[in-house]
Amino acid sequence: MKLTSTIDPQLVNIEGIEEPTIVAYFSTLNRGEFGAAAELFAETGCLQPPFENPIEGRDTIAKYLATEARGMILCPTAGAMLLRDDRIVQYHLQGQVKTNYFAINVSWLMQLNAAREIVLVEVKLLAALEELLKFKK
Repeated sequence: MKLTSTIDPQLVNIEGIEEPTIVAYFSTLNRGEFGAAAELFAETGCLQPPFENPIEGRDTIAKYLATEARGMILCPTAGAMLLRDDRIVQYHLQGQVKTNYFAINVSWLMQLNAAREIVLVEVKLLAALEELLKFKK
């Protein structure tokens, strides 16, 4: 069964999050602007997808997103700031990732540096093992 989405990917509204860099990250990804999303990372920023090795650096992140995130709509619905100091601000967000074939609950841990560049995006699937096995090919 194909899921059809009525979500406008350009409208990202995350309860509890007003940080422009975070909103821009999800908005650019949902528009398929993977290079623009990668430019939001610090030069040595890191994307940690589930079940994979970390992806480091803007160019590598852009290539990874263009391959792996194509056709996905990221729908963060709520978030909160966990930590703030002079060097880093850390946020936790929850929501769903949707494709034409499935939707799955996800959490994102995001860290921004003092320049508001993304230092880390860690993605975790919030699904029971039985749910994940359905996607096994």
